[in-house]
Amino acid sequence: MTTFESGPAVAISLSPVPLTQDVRPPATQTSFDYDVAIVGLGYVGLPTALAYHAAGSRVLALDLSQRRLSTIRAQDADLLDGDRRRLATALQDEGFALTDDQELLSRAAAIVVCVPTPVDVHLVPDLSLLAAAAATAVAAAVVGQLLMLTSTTYIGCTEDFLVTPLRKRGLAVGSDVHVVFSAERINPGVDQFSQEVVPRVVGGATPACEEAGATLLGRYADAVHRVSSLEVAEMTKILENTFRAVNIALANEFADICSSLGVPVTEVIDAAATKPYGFMPFYPGPGVGGHCIPCDPHYLLWQLKEERVDAPMIAQAMTRIAARPRQVVDRIRDLLLQLGLGLEGTRVHVIGIAYKPDVADLRESPALEILSHLDALGVDLAYTDSHIPSALLHSGRLLESIDDPSSFDADLILIHTRHTGEDLSWIRADQVILDSTYRGTDLPGRHLL
Repeated sequence: MTTFESGPAVAISLSPVPLTQDVRPPATQTSFDYDVAIVGLGYVGLPTALAYHAAGSRVLALDLSQRRLSTIRAQDADLLDGDRRRLATALQDEGFALTDDQELLSRAAAIVVCVPTPVDVHLVPDLSLLAAAAATAVAAAVVGQLLMLTSTTYIGCTEDFLVTPLRKRGLAVGSDVHVVFSAERINPGVDQFSQEVVPRVVGGATPACEEAGATLLGRYADAVHRVSSLEVAEMTKILENTFRAVNIALANEFADICSSLGVPVTEVIDAAATKPYGFMPFYPGPGVGGHCIPCDPHYLLWQLKEERVDAPMIAQAMTRIAARPRQVVDRIRDLLLQLGLGLEGTRVHVIGIAYKPDVADLRESPALEILSHLDALGVDLAYTDSHIPSALLHSGRLLESIDDPSSFDADLILIHTRHTGEDLSWIRADQVILDSTYRGTDLPGRHLL
């Protein structure tokens, strides 16, 4: 049985990949017990499952991690308040099945794959989870089903991982089964835009596939934007996140420029944002975390290497983003030197280590790299984060959030992530503060990067 739990990075060719050796004649399903099956119940999959259920669909919510399933059943998953209420309702409904049984996938009218697509330490795409989940979906496929990928990936991945293997099974794509790509559009920790109001982009392997995909998404999304192919839909997601990466790199660069010229960068950005056209505000910070921005553009850069195509602007932006946490460490060193202190044995307290405010998510958080570098330099470290009880550094050292930050008596305090309602009244006026958020205007004597 195929699994899609975390595994090592694998090198996967861009040419079609045979993900299953199953050549059984395709089964025919005349009726389905579930309207949609969600494969992978992470920060995308679980809210997606809840959105479908809230819209009246019968949902099969599948994840192979017993720990994750237990967390969901205990209603301890990191969710927005609205999704917490949806989860409480769903868990009481027979129309919402939470399971690790992959055999049930053939009983769903649609299979939606929502698994992570990270990069490894060398910034090479790790497609192991997606390959396994896609293979599971292909093996379970029966006549009458729709298969959808939502995970960000390279251009042509849906063809390689779903269309080609399904055809090898003897299933006619566009008639026996339908295949579409529609990237997720979820902003963790931010409830300004619900899933229902954010338009979904969908591309199909055939016009009939596109129609089927639009119908499925229309079960909960108010607007569905159709595009002409799988590849257009895949590239749309890459453009969205590459756009953000380039502009964040630019904002960081402007922060450095403004610092050199003695100009407050956030005031400049806020002023520019008053223009009602032609400008979108992006703000500087200690680096970029989460799954999308630090990872997704690398899928494009990786693919372009085979095509011998350069993308210098994107490559430079990603290089600058990757260098930002080291810049924070260098700034800490400079501030300590001004105090007549070195790094070894000096006490540094980090406020907030989640990759963004109000989420319990450490994925690709710049704080991990900052803490790990400081740890390697012999700094005496502590951190406080109401959402992250513990963190494993690159060295294998486990740090735990301290309940009373004032007890640490830090020589320097780094403001990395400030959650809503964070009380920083314990900070003394004589303590050195490095505000990497650029937003702590209420903090006395703060320094910026």
